[in-house]
Formats: sequence, structure tokens, C-alpha cells
Amino acid sequence: MKPIKKILVGLDLSEMDKQLISYTSFITKLFDVEKVYFVHNIKRYEISEMLEKELQDIDLEELITEEINENVEDNFKSDVEWEVLISDDPYTESLISYIVNKYSIDLLMMGNKNNEDGSGLLAFKLLRTTRCQFLWIPKNTNNSMDKVWVGTDFSNTSKKCFAYADFLNSKHNFVFEAVHVYNLPIHFSPYVNNSKIEPKMKDYVDKRFDNFLKKIKFSGEINQKKILGREANIASKLKKEAYKNNVDLLIVADKGANTISNLTLGSITEDLFNRDLKIPLFIVKD
Repeated sequence: MKPIKKILVGLDLSEMDKQLISYTSFITKLFDVEKVYFVHNIKRYEISEMLEKELQDIDLEELITEEINENVEDNFKSDVEWEVLISDDPYTESLISYIVNKYSIDLLMMGNKNNEDGSGLLAFKLLRTTRCQFLWIPKNTNNSMDKVWVGTDFSNTSKKCFAYADFLNSKHNFVFEAVHVYNLPIHFSPYVNNSKIEPKMKDYVDKRFDNFLKKIKFSGEINQKKILGREANIASKLKKEAYKNNVDLLIVADKGANTISNLTLGSITEDLFNRDLKIPLFIVKD
């Protein structure tokens, strides 16, 4: 597991910035973070001609820097060193990618506005193209961590999630649950009664779960959580059950068992990312 020493937080001058800064402060206490960078890209191309004339004698970069500095000072309650980075690059995606590489960022944090005004498009592009870990923070997130779910499909790619879960477990007293959603093989249903398939499928999942957990390194106690999806979409079922179980953080791998390209996400992870998810989503990458 690569330790999380440097965090990059994307800000957009919206009301959500305060919450995102506050949650970042909370996260620094969970990992051994050394520095946090808060970045904002001024979108000059969105400034109308009329406003451009009004702003020609104003140092917009200085004003925004002062506003963000004040916002961070008010909401960042951690002793970790921080810095504000302001730019006016025409392409925000390339700017953030550049900063991730230049400063060797370990974790990129962005706010999830629950798909308002296409807010997830930039984040989704960065999730695919940057190599650091990714934390997707929804609105109205509480700065608390009592229960953590670690999603698994029993693949080797999902094992990397447990390294981060184990690190958190070594420092904090959370409840950890390894979660797997499975469906019955419905293509056999016209010929075999589901009441006969279900117990056998459950035994099969139990054995795979036991074997998987024996192979991973986890220093503390981790509970098994098996969810029968039936015909429901796996991401949808996972989201629904996470709400019912008051989960504070959902950790998943960027790829599933069947993903072959480095530039594509696993279908379940992508589905979770694009849903109106009200739980922080920690996406672990290689």
C-alpha cells in the first residue's frame, strides 16, 4: 500500500467548498498526511465581455486566493501544512493532472454535488486518467467514521482495498465489513426452481468469501456481509444496503475482475460513481 502523504483538493468557489475543506481536515487525522494542496482553476472563458471590462483593473487571481485562504483558515482544523494553488488554465483536467504528477499527490479529493449541472464529468475524467487514489465526497457528509464497507468481487484487484482498510484499522476503532453482492444465475431459472439454487449459491459464496479473506492481510476483525442482489443492479443494491446499514465510507477498487484496459473502470465502480451517492466513495487504484 502506498501511504497517503499528500492530498490535492479541488475547489470551485461553491458553497460545498467549506464542507470539502472541513472533511479534508477530518481525513488528515485518519492518515499520516504531510501536506494538503487546495487548487482552484479560474475559468476565464466563462467571463462575459461585459464582465471582462469591469474586471480589467481587478487582480482576480489575488481576490480568489484571498477568499480561498480565508475559507481554509476558517474550516481546516488540522495541524497539517497546506497551500492554495490558483491558476487560469483553459483545461482544468490537464491542470489537475499536472499538479498530481508534479507534487506526487497520493489522494485526489473532489466534491460530489449529486450530479447537479454535470458536476461529475471533470471528476470522472480525472478518475480515469490520474494514478492517485480518489475520494468522492457528497454534499452534507458528516465528519464521522464508525462503519466502513470494503467492496469485493473476490478478485485480485479488490485485494488492494483491504490494505487501506487495514491501515485505518490499525489506527482507529471502526467497524469494518467486507461486502459482496451476488445474484442467482437467472438464465437457469426456467428449468430449476430458485428455492433449490439459492442455498447452493449461498454455500458457494460462503466458501469463496472464507478463502478470499484467508488470503488478504487484515490485522483486526472484519465481518462478512453477503447481499443477495436477486435481479437488482449490483451498484443500486450496494447503495441501498449501505444506507440501511449507516455506512460512513465505501471503499472499492477502480477495476473489477473483468476490466482489461488501464483507462476503463470496473462497471460497478463506474456505476457507483455516477449514481446520486450520499456516502463518501474511496476508489483505490494501483
